[in-house]
Amino acid sequence: MFTGFTDETVDFMWGIRFNNERTWFEAHKEIYLTHFYQPMRELGDELYDYIAAKRPDLGLIRKVTRIYRDVRRLHGRGPYKESLWFSIEQPSEEWTAHPTFWFELMPEGWTCGMGYYMPKPLTMAKLRARIDRDPAAMEKLMRKLNRQKELVLETEDYKRPRAPAPSRLLEPWYRARSFTICHNDKLTDELFSRDIVDRLKQDFTFLLPYYDYFVTLEGDPDPRDAAPV
Repeated sequence: MFTGFTDETVDFMWGIRFNNERTWFEAHKEIYLTHFYQPMRELGDELYDYIAAKRPDLGLIRKVTRIYRDVRRLHGRGPYKESLWFSIEQPSEEWTAHPTFWFELMPEGWTCGMGYYMPKPLTMAKLRARIDRDPAAMEKLMRKLNRQKELVLETEDYKRPRAPAPSRLLEPWYRARSFTICHNDKLTDELFSRDIVDRLKQDFTFLLPYYDYFVTLEGDPDPRDAAPV
C-alpha cells in the first residue's frame, strides 16, 4: 500500500539530475528502488485498481516507466531519467496514439491528467468529424471542464484551424494537433502521505467521461471516406 513519497525521493531526483552517470546511480540504486520506484508502483497499483473497477470491460493495464533512457535516443543526455510516471491505458503497441491516464513526479513538482502523447492526425480528424456530427456532446464536456479549476485543457496547435468550429466553445479542438487535460503542481505536502491517492482518485474520476469519449474514436468512420456533398 502506498504511504507517501519521502525526502529521499526528492533528494534522489535532484541528485540524478546533476549526477546523471552510472557510478552515481549505482551508489544510490537502493534509494531509487526503495524511495522512488517502489512507491510509484504502489501508487500506480492503487489508482489502477480504482479505475479498472469503474471500467472493467476496457481491459486496462498499468505501466510504470523505467528510469533507463533508450540508448538510441539519448541526444546528449545522461542515461537516466530524472522523473518517473505511471500510466493507465488500454494495451497497444502504439501507446502514444491512444488516450491514457498518467501521474508523473519530477524534481520541481508533479503532474497528472488524461490525454494523448502523440495522437495520429487521423484520430484528430475523427474527433473533429464526431464533433461536427454532435457538437452538443463535446460542448457539455467543455462546459463541465470550464466550471472547475483543478484541470485544464492544454493543446499543441496547428498553425491554422483544420476547419471552422461549430461554436466558440469548441474552437480549441479544431486547432489541436494533440492535447491533454491535466493538472500541474509544485511538490505539495500531499505527495508525502496518502493524501495524493485521494487527490488522484478525484481527478481521474472527473476525467473518466472524457476518457470514455476519446477511447472510442478509433472505431469511428474515416472522415476521408465520406461521400462528397
